[in-house]
Amino acid sequence: MPITHTPPSNPWFRIQPAAWQGRLRLFCFHHAGGAASAYRLWQAHLPANIQVCAVQPPGRETRIREQPFTEMNGLVDACLLHMQPYLDQPFALFGHSMGSLVAYEVAQRLYRQAGRLPTYLFVSGRRAPQLPDPHPHLHRLADNDLLVAIHHRYGGVPDIVFQDAEMKALFTPLLRADFTLVETYQPSTLSPLPCPLIAFGGAQDAHATEPALMRKSRWAIRRNGRLRVASRAICAGFGEIGLLSLPRSSHVRLTLAGYTHSAET
Repeated sequence: MPITHTPPSNPWFRIQPAAWQGRLRLFCFHHAGGAASAYRLWQAHLPANIQVCAVQPPGRETRIREQPFTEMNGLVDACLLHMQPYLDQPFALFGHSMGSLVAYEVAQRLYRQAGRLPTYLFVSGRRAPQLPDPHPHLHRLADNDLLVAIHHRYGGVPDIVFQDAEMKALFTPLLRADFTLVETYQPSTLSPLPCPLIAFGGAQDAHATEPALMRKSRWAIRRNGRLRVASRAICAGFGEIGLLSLPRSSHVRLTLAGYTHSAET
């Protein structure tokens, strides 16, 4: 199989390897407060003909000094601009929590503006976009109250963020920006996409239960002109943050491996 070379380095993506046996690119979008490193182990557990492109927006890790986005349209515009050179191959989208909404909007925009569709759209740990958030909004809280509320509701805020003033000053604006983006988000359209969509929810994830993923107001697709509920995998034993661990990647691996195998035959 010929080697496919990745476009020149771009701070928007963390990509391995630079040269690969190209069949499909998997763009991965992280959760609120997260970063591209959430997917750092995925490449090692995927076939060589799938390339993980973990999206790294401003305001985190190597881009911590840049201003993060607080509004979905602006983030999607920027993602699409930087994704264009990488869309020379078939692609799939995976999003976790906040990243599910970003991946959904990227897919909608690509379809409406360019007629392009991902081979798969994976959404994880997030209720369908048309379902209202049952929880009070947090993004307007004072800094310490915001951190406490996020940690109480979701967990995952490191102790050092509470204990170290410099870490708090770096991390709090990012969390506020991400929660502003999620809590003010309005879907650009609710028209189902005509592509395979798999919705994941953890058995212990109170924020994306199976009914929130699958009931009447749900993640859905349009296939052969008819509305269909998305297929799904409920992963027992995982809470909200744990959904990014390797057992989840294994299900994605099997799905994408099946696609790349069929593309080769």
